[in-house]
Amino acid sequence: MPGKNEKKQLLLRISASLYDELAAWAEDDFRSVNGQIEYLLTQCVRQRKKTGRYVPPAGEDRGP
Repeated sequence: MPGKNEKKQLLLRISASLYDELAAWAEDDFRSVNGQIEYLLTQCVRQRKKTGRYVPPAGEDRGP
């Protein structure tokens, strides 16, 4: 049975401009791009568990 901390591989396709932004942010935070993406996803999941809902960025329409 897989352990809880076992890493899963994931193929992710993102635009070159988003990659460049993430790479710069990762460098500022002394992380790899992969580490930065994992960190950001972890923070989003924690926030969702805490509030129980998605919090859109400022200016994003929430829909009906």
